[in-house]
Amino acid sequence: MLQELDIRDFAIIEKLNIAFQTGMTVLTGETGAGKSIIIDAVGVLAGGRGSQDFIRKGANKARLQGLFHLPAQNNTFTALDKYGIDHPDNDVLLQRDLYRSGRNICRVNGQLVNTTTLKEIGETLVDIHGQNEHQELMHPEKHLALLDEFDQAKIAPKLAAYQRAYKKYQHLHNLYQDHKAHAKEWAQRLDMLRFQVDEINAAQLKPDEEANLESERQRLTNFQRITTALNTSYAAIAGDEAGTMDHLGTAMTELQQIASLDPAYQQLADSVQNAYYTLQDTGSDILRQADLMEWDEGRLNEIENRLEAIRQLKRKYGDSIPQILSYYDNIKQELEKMEATENNSDQLTTQVKAAKSKLLTLGKQLSQRRQQSAKKLSQAIHQQLAALYMAKTVFSVRFKEQGSIHFYPTGLDDVEFYVQTNPGEAAGPLAKIASGGELSRMMLALKTIFTRSQGITSIIFDEVDTGVSGRVAQAIADKISGIARFSQVLCITHLPQVAAMSDQHFFIRKQISKQRTKTTLVHLKAAQRVDELARMLAGTAVTKLTREHAQELLQLANQEKRQLQTDQATS
Repeated sequence: MLQELDIRDFAIIEKLNIAFQTGMTVLTGETGAGKSIIIDAVGVLAGGRGSQDFIRKGANKARLQGLFHLPAQNNTFTALDKYGIDHPDNDVLLQRDLYRSGRNICRVNGQLVNTTTLKEIGETLVDIHGQNEHQELMHPEKHLALLDEFDQAKIAPKLAAYQRAYKKYQHLHNLYQDHKAHAKEWAQRLDMLRFQVDEINAAQLKPDEEANLESERQRLTNFQRITTALNTSYAAIAGDEAGTMDHLGTAMTELQQIASLDPAYQQLADSVQNAYYTLQDTGSDILRQADLMEWDEGRLNEIENRLEAIRQLKRKYGDSIPQILSYYDNIKQELEKMEATENNSDQLTTQVKAAKSKLLTLGKQLSQRRQQSAKKLSQAIHQQLAALYMAKTVFSVRFKEQGSIHFYPTGLDDVEFYVQTNPGEAAGPLAKIASGGELSRMMLALKTIFTRSQGITSIIFDEVDTGVSGRVAQAIADKISGIARFSQVLCITHLPQVAAMSDQHFFIRKQISKQRTKTTLVHLKAAQRVDELARMLAGTAVTKLTREHAQELLQLANQEKRQLQTDQATS
């Protein structure tokens, strides 16, 4: 229930703090006093559309806060857990600040949330019904969900089984349709992958192969130049005629003879000796390289052909052999998956047929259960309408005829509530056939039935009793009071019969001070309630007789509430 509401700088409300009780609370007052503004504040706090227009003139922001205390296992806690919001002691504190810049700051139990999250949570806390909007009760697209709610214990398990089967069928069906729609592209892709995998696999590439081939080709194409250079170099170092080695050997021998005479000579002797042996080793290496040189024109052609093949593969599949091999691994995996899918296409068709057959069976079972529940719902609503002086109204749940079977996420059914308000007239859609007063009573009948199952902690009626009077007004008052036995009810009303049935009565007053309009609120005590009911009965001219009538109305209301409690306790 909504325990406390704090409003700051909202519309014509400068500062207002209201402590609510359980049961039925009414807000009364003159037209334009700001009663609906309080309901607007609750709506905005619960995630409704915010606007700069709501900010009081001269203020930088409007602040709304509402403290709710909920019973255990409430639907709100599921929403809070979804977003990781703590809820100690079963309390929920909503806060929303509206700034002139258009910025919104929303908090739930101190945690920042966006307006979408605030609305999702707020819808589990507050249900607002205005005189011209009956929300989901009057929206045909919501009727199926209401029917399911009515007999949830029996419908929910069948609906859950159907939805699991529906999810599986949709997955298989989408796979099948995708495969079918892209069969040509699929085949083309499959052929291309097979060709590419075969082409790269046939090449038997090695990661460092290209560099080795380039080096070998370099040697073969420069065979004559390399051979000449090696032979000439060797001849210069160790030729038959006096060459570098002979001259260096002579120098080494001469320096070794004087090496002991001076350290400097020893260093020169060592250097020449080192150079002699290094050059000797180098000459051997040159001779060995010269011996290895062999001209092979056939091998050069093989290398050229291989390098050209590699170049062609690089042009298609990558800038280097490692990139080509990486591409090969990827397309090979894709090919294996596609071939597996192709092999399973017949199996997929069988799976789709089996899933569809199971879904149809579960859908028919769900539909049969719903039709049984629809009869029970119609009987329950007829009982409620009779109490609201609409005994001749015929209510029915129509299952729309379909030329072929359609699988919806919610089942096979498309339903809408129909009514026949007068004997002899044709039945029609609820939202189109009923007049304003009839629509209000039907809404109350439905709300009375659905109050327990919906689990909403606070229900707000904003002048839903417009257009009725007399015994119908009293019947509406009884119904709203009956709803308040299960959910907290906040009600704006102009009917004294409704106000008299309340457990808590607030009077809304508009005052003008220092050329500013502001709304104030008074919690009426017993004597004050009599005065306010007398005003509602007579208008401005309140007489002793009017007060007596108001007193009698309160006494009758108290008797009626006691009777309602007795009836509900024994039902």
